[in-house]
Amino acid sequence: MADDTDDILLEEKDGYALDDSLRGQVRRAVLDDDVAAIDRLMEPLHPADVADLLEQISAAERESLLQLWSTGIDGEVLSELEEGLREEVIAFLPSHVLAEAVRELDSDDVVDLVEYMEDAQQAAILDALDEADRAAVEEALSYPEDSAGRLMQREVVRAPEHWTVGEMIDHLRHHKADLPEQFYHIILVDPRMKPTGYITLGRMLSTAREVELNQITEDSFRPIPATQPEEEVAYAFNQYHLISAPVVDDDGRLVGVITIDDAMIVQDAEAEEDILRLAGVGEGGLNDRVLETTKQRFPWLAVNLVTAILASLVIAQFEAAIAQIVALAVLMPIVASMGGNAGTQSLTVAVRAIATKDLTRSNLMRVVLREAGVGLINGLIFAVVMGLVGLVWFGSPMLGGVIAAAMVINLLVAGLAGILVPVVLDRLGVDPALASGAFVTTVTDVVGFFAFLGFAVLLLI
Repeated sequence: MADDTDDILLEEKDGYALDDSLRGQVRRAVLDDDVAAIDRLMEPLHPADVADLLEQISAAERESLLQLWSTGIDGEVLSELEEGLREEVIAFLPSHVLAEAVRELDSDDVVDLVEYMEDAQQAAILDALDEADRAAVEEALSYPEDSAGRLMQREVVRAPEHWTVGEMIDHLRHHKADLPEQFYHIILVDPRMKPTGYITLGRMLSTAREVELNQITEDSFRPIPATQPEEEVAYAFNQYHLISAPVVDDDGRLVGVITIDDAMIVQDAEAEEDILRLAGVGEGGLNDRVLETTKQRFPWLAVNLVTAILASLVIAQFEAAIAQIVALAVLMPIVASMGGNAGTQSLTVAVRAIATKDLTRSNLMRVVLREAGVGLINGLIFAVVMGLVGLVWFGSPMLGGVIAAAMVINLLVAGLAGILVPVVLDRLGVDPALASGAFVTTVTDVVGFFAFLGFAVLLLI
């Protein structure tokens, strides 16, 4: 059996994903109440893989697994779980197991665990911490949601700016029990606890002992206000290639540090949120309940219904023309569909560019003209295609010309709407990822139907 486990782990390592056979073996061990097999299968797994496994089995299997697993879940696994599933798992855990799990975590991970929990669950975790750690977490929770203060960890390696390399190395060796599990920089502070620079461990270890720390500081040093929104923090890390950054309070004093792993988690979450919102599915995950998922998706389906009714009202104005020329009803969806797809392409590019701050006032006009040019060229190409389709399919050169003209207009408008709608919403303080899709779809449907049916009335009837 040990050889089978080794093979599974090799497959996992090669593919960076859990192997189906491992899930099957864990399920069988849970079904058989085989504690020894569960311990053998779970012990080699990385916390992220344990979290994936818990997310991919049923709720009943999860509860049984957590009850049978003798070594128990640790804090790193909890921090890797989806938010909704994390609360479910915590509810399964005995208080002593939960207490042991959270004591292993840095303060930023504990804050991430508790910040959106119900009061009772939050109190259970805070009660499990010692007094100093609890005070650090409660102070972090006093900062605004989604701010640097919530993202930072309080465990900081700092030194007076006048210390030498030798003094710092000796200090680290004598206080190794108090050091964070991982850190990348040593932050230099003045007598008022204001950060003045930082040094990398590699630079320090390759420098002579008598050199002062302030002589080997890094140019990338950038203090971050504790109240700064976390998406701006993630942008700063990505823009300036930061590994870690000190966090300061309103008086400029050092209160914590943010590391690249936390910043990248925020960046990934922002990108995922934009994708989900563009699709109108909220921020739910695969483990959300049916009613919860329904509530997230219903409002945007309702908005789409309204936009569909608006498009139908445009069609209703040309009911007589459609009755006379049945081919209009056949070709009409093509114009709207092409416009919708073209608008979505521009919209996706625009929303992402706004999120990454690549789209600004200085380059807006250039981007708008580019999208208009792309829409116009694509419109002309597909106008030729649809003109030929109209001629061959229905034997009417005039009908081909009508759909060709409508195609050019709608793809041009789609390109412009896809870029301008999210920009305008962003200027108004509305999340462009949340609302742009409905507006762009409405514009392309209404313009597409109106152009096609309007030209048909003018030229064919």
